[in-house]
Amino acid sequence: MTGSPPRILDLRGVGCPLNYVKCRVALDRAAPGERIEMWLDHGEPEENVPRSCEEDGIPVLLVEDSAQGYVRVVVERSEGS
Repeated sequence: MTGSPPRILDLRGVGCPLNYVKCRVALDRAAPGERIEMWLDHGEPEENVPRSCEEDGIPVLLVEDSAQGYVRVVVERSEGS
């Protein structure tokens, strides 16, 4: 990934679907091209949030396990999202 560093959105401990709602609010406030890095719990959040982003046309740039035990998901605000 290149460009400016993503804004961090710590959603550990936030259940579905509230974690995705918080993601959408952050994206709605972001400028086109801005990236947001979400920190999610394993299980439903790591499955549902990236899938919901893709279904809504939000580019998912990265999904990976962190060394600290959570899942990192990076999304980007596109012109249409």
